[in-house]
Amino acid sequence: MNLLQALRDTGALRTLDNALAQSLRRLDPATPDTVLAAAALASLAVANGHAGFDPTAPQRLAGADIRWPAPDTWCADLEASPWISQPADGDVESIPDAPLVFEHGLLYLRRYREYERHLALGLRRIGAHTPERGDLDALAPLFVQLFPDARTGVDLQALAAAVALRHNLVLVTGGPGTGKTTTITRLLALLAAQALHAGRPASRIALAAPTGRAAERMAESVRKAVQALAAADVDAALLTVLPTAGTTLHRLLGTIPDSPRFRHHADNPLPFDVVVVDEASMIDLPLMTKLVDAVADGARLVLLGDPDQLPSVEAGDVLSGILRAAGDGMEFPHGDAAMSKLLFGEPVWQMSATLVASEVASVVSHDDRLRAGGTRSSTAHSAGHPETSAPPSLARHSRGFQQTHVWSGGNPGTLDQAQATSMDSRLRGSDGGSFPGRRIHLQRGYRQSAALDLAPLATAVRKGDAETALSLLRTGDLAGVHFHEGQPDPLAAHREQLLAHWSALADTTDPVEALASAGRLRLLTAVREGPQGARGLNARIEELLGGSTRRGAGPGYFHGRLLLITENSYRHRLFNGDIGICLRDDSGALVAWFPGDDPQHPRPFHPAALPAHDSAFAMTVHKAQGSEFDAVLLVLPERFNRVLSRELVYTGMTRARSALHVVASAPILREALDRHAGRWSGLAWRLGAVETPSSAPVEHAPESPPSQGALF
Repeated sequence: MNLLQALRDTGALRTLDNALAQSLRRLDPATPDTVLAAAALASLAVANGHAGFDPTAPQRLAGADIRWPAPDTWCADLEASPWISQPADGDVESIPDAPLVFEHGLLYLRRYREYERHLALGLRRIGAHTPERGDLDALAPLFVQLFPDARTGVDLQALAAAVALRHNLVLVTGGPGTGKTTTITRLLALLAAQALHAGRPASRIALAAPTGRAAERMAESVRKAVQALAAADVDAALLTVLPTAGTTLHRLLGTIPDSPRFRHHADNPLPFDVVVVDEASMIDLPLMTKLVDAVADGARLVLLGDPDQLPSVEAGDVLSGILRAAGDGMEFPHGDAAMSKLLFGEPVWQMSATLVASEVASVVSHDDRLRAGGTRSSTAHSAGHPETSAPPSLARHSRGFQQTHVWSGGNPGTLDQAQATSMDSRLRGSDGGSFPGRRIHLQRGYRQSAALDLAPLATAVRKGDAETALSLLRTGDLAGVHFHEGQPDPLAAHREQLLAHWSALADTTDPVEALASAGRLRLLTAVREGPQGARGLNARIEELLGGSTRRGAGPGYFHGRLLLITENSYRHRLFNGDIGICLRDDSGALVAWFPGDDPQHPRPFHPAALPAHDSAFAMTVHKAQGSEFDAVLLVLPERFNRVLSRELVYTGMTRARSALHVVASAPILREALDRHAGRWSGLAWRLGAVETPSSAPVEHAPESPPSQGALF
């Protein structure tokens, strides 16, 4: 039995995957079976969220008991096939007539390889532009007002804002409550002040997120941060120009009815000077490529995200790939004298030479160190040089502060401005192969609810420490965290409180109030099907609420039914993950209400006219990304499922604001935390990371395969 037939017989392939292989066979009957099977698996890989397929580890994609070809033999067949292009350079367009591309160990459908290539080129384009160098000294009083702790202790928020003033491509990462949005609001105030001092118009700023709910959450956080700045007596003229509304990425880019293209692209870029995007982990490869393509030359792109959350539902693990190239975000970007003075109160060349050399040692490679200054002595003490003082905040930011190296030929006391400028050029990453942007990773938790002590549990889950997580859950010592071990049916154990909440949604006819109330509680599931799946739970909830017989609403719809859009509809401007509610109007007709651009003005739809949708009383963790709820019931399946991973559990838990209920067995929780969600992608190496495609584990399968467009 040949490989393609074995894949079909075991049910590993979808109809679409097999159709691609059969198309190639019809066009060239001499095509080897290994090439046909690889083409089908490349198609399947996209459906499972990967950018491409790694023929050296096929069992990660198709777990069936199949006799796989030897990797060397399989790769040789792929390299010899006329169906497969092999570009000589990662930045070069692949042959348009070849439907597949074999590059850096991954076999791509050509479209997805080109998405990766365009994305990497676009990020480098944005990062290559340097913002106008305004007078940072003029910003110093405002900077101190916004970040009073910057000069007295570790303040990564201040560092993130300072870095963003000097670079056009910035990534700010961190877990829930670490202050990502607060940081960006203060950055925007600094940009407004910079424009005011320079006599320029205020920057045009866009706030966006992948889903409507995430966009509204971001805008709400910005509004609260602006109110806090106003209370701190920040100049009102700076705050009035800041945006207070967010939008989805689809609306930002401008949807075209019945087309996957957008109104804004490279030839018609976005009319904004600063584009801030939250929940970047949710953005798939095609959408991120189109977003980056639409950012104008010279504009800033600021990406916010939590690197420990699940990757996007559809193809690509974009944020992870970018972050692997950008580093861990914990190194201080030394060499910019003006930025150092802004942060610490004195320019870099007045700081200790031994300190600066130590910092260089912590961020420059071994070979670069030799090229930068020749040999170095072991320590400042062994060389007989006394230590000089440095700002305590910089010392705390430094990883290498305990190693005080001295470069030969340098003055051990102070650096002159010429030396600092030379070091500045090196530390900026002037090498063309380096990542074009800057990343700052925030760690301190600013949003710790008194009602919910989630941080210890989230840390254990993020690290995959199942025993600590189970211990924390079982002891019940964490405020607001409840473990329901051995209670697999949430509708049996919590029926009364759940029904009380859902029934209350039908007590109002005001869609604004109803949509706000709907976000107070949610059942989150790991899987879509099965007794603990979203679809099965929703069917039971509809039956408990009366379904079609309740309030005479007609088939499938009733007053108070929560709805979840499951596919993008550019015609309706409704997108995968949008949540609405059915309410009866004054005439007695049912209307489906969904959030609009303004939360006070939701949009009405006839239920029958909606794109594909489900009930939203229970929803998968994937669909809940970008949302938060006052209370979350996280339900894991009774049996193991490939979708389980520590990222899924972490994402589900961190959707809770005030109360978290975990419904799971200990064995399933252990298995979930033992698995790390990862995807095949070549984006990281295109951006300068040194790695192979298999360096990231690939064990995650999405809840349901997304639809593919044209394969070629």
